Amino acid sequence: MAERLARCDVAVVGAGPAGLAAAGEAARRGARVLLVDAQPMPGGQVWRHDSAHGAPPAARRALDAADAAGVRLLPRSEVVGHAGGRLFVREDAAALSIDYGALVLATGARELLLPFPGWTLPGVVGAGGAQALAKQGWPLRGVRAVVAGSGPLLLAAAHTLRRHGARVVGIHEQAGREALAGFALGLWRWPGKAAQAARLRTALWRSRYLAGSHVLRALGDTRLEAVELAVAGGGRRTVPCDLLACGFGLVPNLELAHALGCALHDDGPHAGVRVDAQMRTSVEGVFAAGEACGVGGVDCARIEGRIAGRAAAGDADAALALAPRRAHARRFAAGLRHAFALDPRLHRLACDDTVVCRCEDVRLGALAPFADAREAKLATRVGMGACQGRVCGAALAELGRFPRGGFRPPVFPVPLDVLASFGAADPSMTTRTGVHP
Repeated sequence: MAERLARCDVAVVGAGPAGLAAAGEAARRGARVLLVDAQPMPGGQVWRHDSAHGAPPAARRALDAADAAGVRLLPRSEVVGHAGGRLFVREDAAALSIDYGALVLATGARELLLPFPGWTLPGVVGAGGAQALAKQGWPLRGVRAVVAGSGPLLLAAAHTLRRHGARVVGIHEQAGREALAGFALGLWRWPGKAAQAARLRTALWRSRYLAGSHVLRALGDTRLEAVELAVAGGGRRTVPCDLLACGFGLVPNLELAHALGCALHDDGPHAGVRVDAQMRTSVEGVFAAGEACGVGGVDCARIEGRIAGRAAAGDADAALALAPRRAHARRFAAGLRHAFALDPRLHRLACDDTVVCRCEDVRLGALAPFADAREAKLATRVGMGACQGRVCGAALAELGRFPRGGFRPPVFPVPLDVLASFGAADPSMTTRTGVHP
């Protein structure tokens, strides 16, 4: 298999709102831009193409703008490693190397899944995962769905499920009424967000929304049959259902940033890439935007993408002109984190017999003897499965068990024949990335 080589002025990794904005801004300033994304269609999770309803209008406008500016999109392509100013990309089953002048990381975020008894039953999925499945045509007509967890993603997920035919029997938000009321009263500063929340809640008027309520366990023998929930005031409720969509917020995707050596602004489970006013990271020529810098929502991602694209193309003054808008968007993100901070009781849902690493079937109690993640991996294989610890690593960090980290190349699993193609074109690749075919 031969390796292909591409060159560009600006490479953008991630074709969600931040990546599309960055690519378009850089291209409009004359830069040759390559936009790399793992999905078959651009848009990211928030603008994921819906097989029944198409792409959202905002997504179509962003796609059209990037295309008109001359951005070259590389779909179904995963960055698996790097060396200097070169990215190593798995493009379907082929090897592609990209030499760039500047790099923008718009790698987004993934949902945080916390383990609880029964969470591995068929029928229990993440809230974001339920959205993705629905948009890809998963049959939902007449399915009884419960949506539980924390944050605005719950309303978005419930709306998507209902739009695809599911019967949403309840939305259970772990944040209390007082926190939600305070957050809602502050939304006048962001009228677009207030209008969006009102539209979603109106569309879901038939579905009961309970604050101060969270999942305790999923019930069923071979698949989900019901969910037991804690409700405000100390009571419990069991709700029969066919689907439980459960999400506890988002965590930034940091694997590539870590491989590049980018400094982080925190060392906790929600750490993000540290950037300055031009979205420059601690690594020369590398920029970051959107959820990779800390979860802030689509508006924040778009404005940070525009800043990063302008700066990556060398237009620093135009980038700095958008700084006030970025600060306004980040204030919304700070309010979001405060209002939807997880109740400590959620950290105690898992018992010793609860599976925490689904890939390797490792239970929480098996980790008790180990002081750090490396020791636990050696003895139990926790975090060494197909997801490379992306699910259990974030969960264990949130639970305070092990710090999030341990990122190692390749960024994504890569077939050996593709890996060998990189090595054939550049023999030092295996040494510089730490990958040994």
